[in-house]
Amino acid sequence: MAQSFISLSALQVMFWGLIFFGGIYLGFGALNWLSTRRVLPALGIGRVLDPRPLQPGQLRREMAQSGVSVLVFGLGMVFPWGLLQLGWARLDADAGWRQIAIEVLVLAIWNDVHFWLNHRLLHTRWLRRFHGPHHRSVVTTPWATYSFHPVEAAMLGNVILLPMLLHDFSFWSLASVPLFSLFFNSIGHSNYDFFPGVPYSHWFAASRRHHLHHACHSGNYGFQFTFMDRLFDTRIAADAAEPQFLAFREKQQRRRQHGTPA
Repeated sequence: MAQSFISLSALQVMFWGLIFFGGIYLGFGALNWLSTRRVLPALGIGRVLDPRPLQPGQLRREMAQSGVSVLVFGLGMVFPWGLLQLGWARLDADAGWRQIAIEVLVLAIWNDVHFWLNHRLLHTRWLRRFHGPHHRSVVTTPWATYSFHPVEAAMLGNVILLPMLLHDFSFWSLASVPLFSLFFNSIGHSNYDFFPGVPYSHWFAASRRHHLHHACHSGNYGFQFTFMDRLFDTRIAADAAEPQFLAFREKQQRRRQHGTPA
């Protein structure tokens, strides 16, 4: 597989990159949407986090912005391919499953560090305007996962380049990064608490933490894990958005009392 990837032309790499990122985005998004809107509520598993409605046209905007991000990620596959062509990086075609497992673990940790650093930069006054389109989704959906400005997509999409320069990874280890990254990112944007019984700091409470990031617009810059937010003291309190939800519920109650639509 490694040799097959290296032997592709630049145009072929970009074409298959678009197919790959478009396919996993639509697949994970549809699975997440179906499970959190239909299956899990019907089974009584989990709960919705933010009760407020979506903005008018939000899904259409998210899909349009996500399409641009798929272009950035897909076409950007030419860069890791280019490192291999230039001989600046190599793939280990003989890696066994133990090595691949260790590499995936290391890349998962690096992915969290890389995400926190770039996400924190995107909240500075110099780069905030590039993060604004993503934060238009105050109440998140799985389709907000790739809803980025192209600059943000380029920043987040370069996650494997530095590791490739430092170590000869297996093709499968590198290919796992967009898969687990999108999977966990989609869960984080699902606006659904899959495991209400676990503590706020638990790995499985990532959707709780990231929904608060969108509701409060700062803090909780980490990805799936919490170690970067703990290290830099950027965690948001678990009840930080409660005043917003309370105001929404009171407004709903007043409308019902006056017989106006919610």
